[in-house]
Amino acid sequence: MRLDETITRSTIPSPVNQTGETGMMQRERWEEVRRLFYQERMRIREIARCLDLDRNTVRRCIRSESWQPYWREGRADTLLGEHADFLRQRAPQVNYSARILYQELSRGRGYGGSYDTVKRFVQPLREVAVQAERVLTRFETPPGWQSQVDWGQGRVYFGQRAVVQHFFVLTLGYSRRGFYCAYPDEKLGCFLEAHERAFEHFGGHTREHLYDRPRTVCRPTEGGRVIWNPTFKAFAEYWGFEPRLCQPYRAKTKGKVESGVKYVKRNFIPGRRFFDQQDFDEQLVEWMVEVADVRVHGTTHERPIERFSGEREHLMATAGQPGFRLEALASRTVATDYLVSFETNRYSVPFRLIGETVQVQRRGEQLQVLHRGELVASHPVLSGKYQMRILPEHGPGAIARNARLRYSTAPGSPPGSSVSTEVQVRDLALYDQLAGALEVTP
Repeated sequence: MRLDETITRSTIPSPVNQTGETGMMQRERWEEVRRLFYQERMRIREIARCLDLDRNTVRRCIRSESWQPYWREGRADTLLGEHADFLRQRAPQVNYSARILYQELSRGRGYGGSYDTVKRFVQPLREVAVQAERVLTRFETPPGWQSQVDWGQGRVYFGQRAVVQHFFVLTLGYSRRGFYCAYPDEKLGCFLEAHERAFEHFGGHTREHLYDRPRTVCRPTEGGRVIWNPTFKAFAEYWGFEPRLCQPYRAKTKGKVESGVKYVKRNFIPGRRFFDQQDFDEQLVEWMVEVADVRVHGTTHERPIERFSGEREHLMATAGQPGFRLEALASRTVATDYLVSFETNRYSVPFRLIGETVQVQRRGEQLQVLHRGELVASHPVLSGKYQMRILPEHGPGAIARNARLRYSTAPGSPPGSSVSTEVQVRDLALYDQLAGALEVTP
C-alpha cells in the first residue's frame, strides 16, 4: 500500500476472446460512462439514452473501479481443451511464445494439432498481458500514511516580463489535499524549506514521503543501492518521516502528486498576470484555499478539504518543533585562521582545533560549536552578511591575530564586514620577539 500508480490515459483496444469476438464494452465507452456520471453529473437514465446502453450496463460501469476486458473460457472439446490450464500457466514463463508452447505440447504432452491452433489460443493471453502492463493499479493509502512530493515548472508573467517559476507540490495520499508554493529554483535549501511550510500548513506530516530521484534526495547509483543526500537524510530523521523512492524511470508510481503538478499548471497559471513575486505568492495561496481544496476530486469524488478532516488526526504533529535549519548540526573544518563559517559569517574557535572537524549548531540567537560532543565556543548570531566575530582567548596571541587580518582579509571586502576585537599597533621588533618565544614554547 505504499505505491500509487494511476491508470494511464492511452486508449487500449478491447481484447479478442478465444472465439475471435471483441469485448462487450470497449474501454473508451467505459471511460465515457464514468466521465458523464462523475464529472458531468448526468443521471443513469440520461447516460443510457445518450450512449444507447442498457441501464444495468451503465450501473456496472459506475460500480467497477477499473475496466475489465470481456473473457470467455475456451471450449473443452477442442484439441487444446485438455491443455488449457497448462498453457495459461506456462505462457507467461515463455513470454507468450506460441512456437515454444507448440514444441512442448508436441514433444511432452501428446498434442497432435497444428501450430496455428496454439497460436490462436495464445494471442488473447498475450494481449491481456500487454494491457496489464499499460493499465497500472491504484494503491490507496490509509489516512496519515503517505505523502507524495514533486516539482513542476511553469512560465508566468510579472507585468510584461516572462519568469519561470518552480512549483513545489506535496499531496497527502489519502485526502488528496495538496500544498503548493513556488521558488526561483529547486535547490536543496528551497526543497527543505518548502517541506516545512507544508508541515505548518497541514499541522503535521505523514509517516512516509514518496519521491522521484532528484539529486537533492539521493545520488544516482547502479545495482539498486541508494546513497542518500546526507543533508536530506538528516532532515528526514529530524522530522521523523521515512523517505521512499519511486522505481527508476517509473515516475508514475507517484501519480497523485503528478496529477497535482498538472493541476496547478493547467488550472492556476493560464490567463493570470502578476505584478511581482509577492502578488504571485498571494494569488497562489488564495487559489489553493478557494479552488484546489474545495473542488470535487476526480478519483475520490469528494472535496479534499472535507476528506482531510478524517486524515488530520492521523498526521504526526510538528507543533512547537523548531525548523531544521535552526537546530541541525552542520559539520565544518576549522580553517588556518581558526574560523568557521555559518550563513556567510565567520566565528572563531580555539586555535588548537585548526584542521579539525567541528559541529556548528544554532540555538535561538546563539551559535554553538562542538568538538567530539564538547562545547568549545559560543557566539551570538551575527546579523547581516560577511561579518566576523573573534574572541581573543581563542587565538595564540597578538602575532597570529594580526597576521590573519593582514592575509585573510583581502582588499575590497564586502561592505559592512567588521571584526569585533580591536587590534593594538605595536613596534615590529616586538613581533619578532613574540615569534621567537612561540617557537621555543613546548
